[in-house]
Amino acid sequence: MDLPLIWFLLIAVLWIGYLVLEGFDFGVGMLIPILGRNDKERRVLINTIGPVWDGNEVWLLTAGGATFAAFPEWYATLFSGFYLPLLLILVALIVRICGFEYRGKINDAKWTAWWDRAIIFGSWLPAVLWGVAFANIVRGVNLDANHNYVGGFFALLNPFALLGGVVTALLFLMHGAVFLALKVDGDLRVRANRFAGKAAIAATVAAGVWAVWAQAAFANRAWTWAIVAVAAISLLAVIFTNAKGREGLAFIFSAVAIAAAVVLIFGAIFPNVMPATNPDYSLTIRNASSTDYTLTVMTWVAVALVPIVLIYQSWTYWVFRKRLRTEHIPAPAGLSLTKQTSQAAV
Repeated sequence: MDLPLIWFLLIAVLWIGYLVLEGFDFGVGMLIPILGRNDKERRVLINTIGPVWDGNEVWLLTAGGATFAAFPEWYATLFSGFYLPLLLILVALIVRICGFEYRGKINDAKWTAWWDRAIIFGSWLPAVLWGVAFANIVRGVNLDANHNYVGGFFALLNPFALLGGVVTALLFLMHGAVFLALKVDGDLRVRANRFAGKAAIAATVAAGVWAVWAQAAFANRAWTWAIVAVAAISLLAVIFTNAKGREGLAFIFSAVAIAAAVVLIFGAIFPNVMPATNPDYSLTIRNASSTDYTLTVMTWVAVALVPIVLIYQSWTYWVFRKRLRTEHIPAPAGLSLTKQTSQAAV
C-alpha cells in the first residue's frame, strides 16, 4: 500500500470522525424546537453538546487540511466546483457558533429566541448540504480536461443529490435524538427516545433507497454491498435497542451506520477522488496526489499529533459523561436588556 492510497483512506477516516461526532451535535441543534418545550429544556439540550461541539469541528478542519496537502488538485476542484454549497455551510457554521456564544449573554426572550433560530439554521443547513455534496461526488460531476467543474450550481441539485441531503438530515436527527436519550433524564429523555425511534425508521427507509440507487447506478462493486448490509443492520439495531431503552447500544449502532455510509461513499468513488461524467477527466488518487516527500512529512506529523487529539477528546467526553436534568440548569446569568437600556437612557 503506497502513501497516496494510505492518505485516501486516512481522509475517509477523518470524515467518519467528523460526521459521527458532529452528526449528533447537528441533530441536537435541529431538535431544539421539537424537544425543547421551554427555555430551561432548550438549555439542557444545548448543554449536552456545549463542552464538545467545537472539538467535533476539529475533524472537519483536519479533513479539509489533509485534503489540501495530500490531494491539492482534488481540493482545488472541490472548492471551486462546490463553492456556493461550501460557502453556505461555512456561513451556517459561523451563525451556529454565534448562537452558542451569544444566546446566554442577555436575559431577554426575544434575544434567546433569535439565537435559538441561529443554532437551528446552522444545524439544519450543513446537515442537508453535506449530503448533497457527497451524493454529487458519488454520482460524478461535469469536469473538463483541466479538471475544472463546468456544471453550474443548479446541476448539483439533481434528484440523487437531494435525496442524499434528506438522508444525512434524517441520519443526524436520529443520531442526535439517540445521543439526547443517552445524555438527559426525566421527561426529556422519554421524548428523545420516542423521537429517535421514529427518526430511525424514516432514516432506514430513505438511506435504503439512496444506498441501493448508489450501488446500482454508480458504485458497481460487489464488496460495497456488504457495507450497505452493515448500514442496514445497524439502523435496524438502532430501532430495536432504542425501543428497549438501551441508549448506549443504540448510539453505537447509530455511529456505525453513519461510518458505513462514509465507507460506502469512498468505496463507490475509488480509485477516483472526484469522478467526472466523462471518465477520462476524472481526478484519481494517482493524478491528484502530492509528492511522496510531502506525504511522508504529513504521515510523521499525523503520527505525532493524532494521538494527542484523540486523548484530549476522549478526556472531554469522559469528564462530561453524566446525564443532565432541568434541575441541573442554574438561573440565567446574562445581562438584563431592560436594565441596560434604562441605564443608557440615564
